[in-house]
Amino acid sequence: MEEDIWRLAGLIAAGILIGLVFGHPALGLATGLAIYCYLLVRNNRRLFEWLHRHSDEPAPQLTGYPDRILAEIESLRRHHRQREDKLGQFLKRFQEATSALPDAIMILNQDDQIEWANQAAVNYLGIHWPQDSGQRLANLIRHPKLIKYLKEQGQSGDTSGVTLPSPEDDKLQIEYRVIPYGDNLRLLVARDVTQIQQINQMRRDFIANASHELRTPLTVIAGYLESLEGDLDSSAADLQPQIRQMRQQTSRMQTLIEDLLMLSTLESRSNKQPQEPVAVADILTSIYKEATALSGEKNHMFALDIDHELLVRGSHKELYSAFSNLVVNAVLYTPAKGIIRIRWYEDDKGAHMKVSDTGDGIAPEHIPRLTERFYRVDRGRSRESGGTGLGLAIVKHIMQRHHGLLNIESELGKGSIFRCDFPPDLLVRKSDDTATSQ
Repeated sequence: MEEDIWRLAGLIAAGILIGLVFGHPALGLATGLAIYCYLLVRNNRRLFEWLHRHSDEPAPQLTGYPDRILAEIESLRRHHRQREDKLGQFLKRFQEATSALPDAIMILNQDDQIEWANQAAVNYLGIHWPQDSGQRLANLIRHPKLIKYLKEQGQSGDTSGVTLPSPEDDKLQIEYRVIPYGDNLRLLVARDVTQIQQINQMRRDFIANASHELRTPLTVIAGYLESLEGDLDSSAADLQPQIRQMRQQTSRMQTLIEDLLMLSTLESRSNKQPQEPVAVADILTSIYKEATALSGEKNHMFALDIDHELLVRGSHKELYSAFSNLVVNAVLYTPAKGIIRIRWYEDDKGAHMKVSDTGDGIAPEHIPRLTERFYRVDRGRSRESGGTGLGLAIVKHIMQRHHGLLNIESELGKGSIFRCDFPPDLLVRKSDDTATSQ
């Protein structure tokens, strides 16, 4: 800036001096200013032309203030090239890392068009990169469930996956999972879960077969023990406690087997949701009567808040089992004279069956694992109460079959809340159901 001022001052002074020599100082001043303007315009034009070409040719030789502008531009371009180099290196490393993964990885834009895919996408999905760049995934993998999943996942943001046969090999089962990230981009991960599904099927078959095989002998043993307990005379009265204990353990084993069979049945059934309108109010009323009898000397206080007009489409037997598990658990684990509340209500999110109690509560670290099979917070206490550790797992499976969720809230010393949430599209009002049937 100072250089430009001195240059302008020099040209003006030279022009005035030359003008004084020839007797025209004003003309000399105008000539000096004209020369300065010409130099300024020439430098700016050279700078503009160089910028306009976007070339890597050397920068033009400029003077004055435009030269300083050019120096700043050159500095910014160097920083930009360095950043581009770093980003290019990061991108190359990312592509190398994802290419080495056994899972298929794809980057989709907001229109589900493929922006990048790794080599595993060829093996599992038949997606070729870069040949399929810009193609919509639904045009290359025409599976209705995948199309529906992509659409619903984009609206809800849910990161759960969907499992489908591979379009390249129908013997392979591929789990698709989409994760939103960045600016309207989505990362699709597809992995081979064939072996996992086979192992799960073997486990289900083993549990089902073993349970069926054990069911008959246990029934026979229970029958004989019941007969022995009734036929013992006074001389064998000392055997009564042993026989009673054997009957209790046999009954516990029978309950365990029934729960295992129930789980096996739920897992083997199709995912098609039952559609019969179920009167939840009637189910809860019946369960309440059973819970009152089970409470016995504990004298629990029950509070019912039930919407008798609200029905839900589903399976009467399965919902009875789920709700009964939750209420019975509340009775078993709530101290004497505690309060147990049962609610069935509707709000803008759907319908809810909620069981709350004033029991001891559950520590936060246990809550995420409560629906695991055989998981117990207190193993000794669960065995004493006759629990099998499968009740909440059964509830979870039943809610999944009804497109619902089991939510658990608890605080030590204050009790627990178990809530079954049903989506709005399953709800029916008694008046609506009566009108439809007529």
